[in-house]
Amino acid sequence: MMKKAAFVLILVMFAGCTNDANTRHYYGPVHPSDEPGAEAPDKIFNNPVLSSSWPDPTIWKAGESYFSLATGTNQYIWSSPDLVTWTKTYFKAQSTADTQEAQKVGKNFWAPDMIKIGNYWNLYISLYNSAQDSGIGLFRSTSSAGPFNWAGVITHSKTNGGIKDSIDPEVVVDPETGKVWLFFGSTGKVFRVELTGDGTSLAPGATYTHVAGVDVSVNSSRSKVYEGTYLHRHGDWWYLFASAGLYSNHTYRIVVGRSKSLTGEFVDREGKKMTEGNATEVISSSQGDAFFGPGHNGEIFTDTTGQDYILYHCHNSSINGSSSNRYMMLQRLFWDEDGWPFVKDGKPADSDIAPKF
Repeated sequence: MMKKAAFVLILVMFAGCTNDANTRHYYGPVHPSDEPGAEAPDKIFNNPVLSSSWPDPTIWKAGESYFSLATGTNQYIWSSPDLVTWTKTYFKAQSTADTQEAQKVGKNFWAPDMIKIGNYWNLYISLYNSAQDSGIGLFRSTSSAGPFNWAGVITHSKTNGGIKDSIDPEVVVDPETGKVWLFFGSTGKVFRVELTGDGTSLAPGATYTHVAGVDVSVNSSRSKVYEGTYLHRHGDWWYLFASAGLYSNHTYRIVVGRSKSLTGEFVDREGKKMTEGNATEVISSSQGDAFFGPGHNGEIFTDTTGQDYILYHCHNSSINGSSSNRYMMLQRLFWDEDGWPFVKDGKPADSDIAPKF
């Protein structure tokens, strides 16, 4: 994945800052109506919803607001009431001692994942020095607003059998069994491992299971090397979203496979195994597109009408052609009659209908 930006972990008491220059707005009604009692008109928005580089976003809801944290040299998060209008929200710095403890493991902090387990908010982060010296650490708090405290290393390439790029954590709780699972990985394949019930360490006797992608050594184009995984339950299926290709150009894209259970075999639309590098494409781009390289999606949210929305990062050549800048995008996600996710035209949308909350 070779993400360029270091994630400087600044955790977490909201001091708050609202600034018109840091806020994205709606762009008018689609079909306004003056009829008494008529439903509020649909509103459209323009992408990106964040015109600041915001790669590998994790998005969570606390109270009535959504919050997003990402890879980057940022001392803030973004908050939103509706996933469209985002406001820069500054953090009060976490103690340097906790940050320093984490940086003893990995100097660069990448691709965070936030999840609430029990009474705690668990913030998992990638700790990166190199592909062979990388791992996933945990900060915890009883409040989504922090302060978060260093809780230790969950897994590391030096102790997990040498899994290259032990990064990009995605933690999910199985509602049927109560078990907590960590999905992670990149150039050394994607793996699954069970965590303890509170998500703070590996479960006793836990083993690593290969679930998707192939090693970069046998696929230098990375077309079948998966990273940035995200698990989503829809109907009777678990969907494993991932990113394939090279993050810096148009080959990067979002793909998906599915399984009836978190511990089952994930397959593509044709029934081919993700462990063999097969997946069904969801969002992609072509060389020369204004929006290119969509990938590393964050969470999927459903509005009050039942419409799903997916958030992900993407390059925007109209803002900055640099391949290191990736902006946060929002887009409607649909499901076909066979239960497979898709977006309109299969490409990043320059505008879309806003969610209703």
